[in-house]
Amino acid sequence: MSLNMTIRLQLLNKPGTLASALSVIAAEGGGLGSIDLLSASSTHVVRELMVRLRDRSCLEGMVTALEKLPGVEMTQLADRVFLQHLGGKIEIKTKREIKNHEDLALVYTPGVARVSRAIEHDPEMAHRLTMKGNTVVIVTDGSAVLGLGNIGPQAALPVMEGKSVLFKKFANINAIPLCIDVHDSRSIIDTVMACAPTFGGINLEDIAAPRCFEIEDELSRRLDIPVFHDDQHGTAIVTLAGLLNALRVVHKDLAGVKIVISGAGAAGVAITKMLLTAGAGEIIVCDRRGAIAEDTPPTEASKLWLAKHTNQSFVHGTLKDVIVGADVFIGVSGPGLLNRQDILGMANQPVVFTLANPEPEVDPEEIMDVAGVIATGRSDYPNQINNVLVFPGVFRGALDCHASCINDEMCMAAAQALADIVKQEQLSAEYIIPSVFNDEVCPTVARAVENAARKTGVSRKYRFEESEQGSLLYDPSLD
Repeated sequence: MSLNMTIRLQLLNKPGTLASALSVIAAEGGGLGSIDLLSASSTHVVRELMVRLRDRSCLEGMVTALEKLPGVEMTQLADRVFLQHLGGKIEIKTKREIKNHEDLALVYTPGVARVSRAIEHDPEMAHRLTMKGNTVVIVTDGSAVLGLGNIGPQAALPVMEGKSVLFKKFANINAIPLCIDVHDSRSIIDTVMACAPTFGGINLEDIAAPRCFEIEDELSRRLDIPVFHDDQHGTAIVTLAGLLNALRVVHKDLAGVKIVISGAGAAGVAITKMLLTAGAGEIIVCDRRGAIAEDTPPTEASKLWLAKHTNQSFVHGTLKDVIVGADVFIGVSGPGLLNRQDILGMANQPVVFTLANPEPEVDPEEIMDVAGVIATGRSDYPNQINNVLVFPGVFRGALDCHASCINDEMCMAAAQALADIVKQEQLSAEYIIPSVFNDEVCPTVARAVENAARKTGVSRKYRFEESEQGSLLYDPSLD
């Protein structure tokens, strides 16, 4: 895992001292970023350097080498990642100032009692009169966090905090991490149900399959607010959006291509379901044992669904066997499963979505001249398939129309809207999906989701209105 370090050096104010330090850093494999001058005197200069290193062994070698240099003293060494996390990444701020007794009486007692009575009379009013209408809870048990696996709820907290930052940055949604130390499906469901009245939506995150399927299904059935497992549906939406555009680049049609998917967990199942809904034809899904087929049915319920709805020709074999002649490969599994020869065995101009992160199923560098389109989950290659393109806009749209759920039509609308942001004249093998920093993404996806919610009857209008002057109208009988 690469390291991003801040190094503060006190250097003898003598020509060549800085150059010698930079030579040592380069010799130890350090990539140099900014160099800032912090102070200077007639005898010494203090500089702060940003240095990226491949791993900890490089860091140790660099520190040892710097300590041996005459005229160089290292006064501070800090990991920039840890600096960014000191004290956490989110906080609570008030939206209403309290400057005097009158303000206090409005936001708390006695004024708040009238609002509570109004919500008691009409619970829907909580969506506008409390934080509920713009607040999502991010729920995890820490059982499947990023590529780290089952690291537990406390270690998952910085990841969930980071997701909260993304909700706020891209959609202005307040998101609260809820890392819970319960791990069976029933306990997770009961915990979320108990907390649900506070929130306008539930984002399930990093919960291991197959429990994640049962948890989402049960919560969606019992709650009247959106429940969205991002590892499933966020990944599926952005994958479909990217694939629609990738097929346009290679002049192929979704219904006519052979698709092979590696990975039958949360992402693999959701991607398969969404592709079938979108009109995909032949799909073969592989797990560790190879192609899943109905004539050799698996025992897991989610994989049994895959067996019944894919691989209609009952193809058997390993991933390497079934990928032969395929037009599309989608990997949501693990690193190094395929190589250049495997991609050469696919159809002409294959579309390769190698999404395992940080190490993909096949090295993009090996297949640059072979694949028609390549997409990864990484930011250092073109066409990053990133859930950040999806979940802020999906929740923004769902919250704005007070949706009771997030249904298949809303997800499909989100995928199509995301794909359409890339115009025909912009489309290329290296640009099939917009950047996460494209300002159009969140509002475009949100509008599509809201429209789909209204068309499918799951949006709800508020039961009170605002007057032309903007003052809130209420029922005096509640006083």
